[in-house]
Amino acid sequence: REQLLVCCLDAKNQPTAINVVSVGNLNNSLVHPREVFKPAILSNSASIILFHNHPSGDPKPSQEDKELTRSLNETGIIMGIPLIDHLVIGDGIFFSFREQGYLDK
Repeated sequence: REQLLVCCLDAKNQPTAINVVSVGNLNNSLVHPREVFKPAILSNSASIILFHNHPSGDPKPSQEDKELTRSLNETGIIMGIPLIDHLVIGDGIFFSFREQGYLDK
């Protein structure tokens, strides 16, 4: 099943918490920004990194993944808790939204 996790980071980009935000079904998961940022706020995070798996093994992001990343990036900017990266995990490989230029550096 698809799962989305958030890694909360301190000001030195050291992890302070890792939380499962959503557990979906075979090929999708419902996610709302409040569930992503709640653990970040509660742990006084300076920034976050998102991770989710693709049970198919192919880490290529879907259109929904791209839209979610855009939305969470905008929310993070407004809240002062930037989204550092969003990683999609496949079978032994991953896709980084940051490395592929979807997130500003």
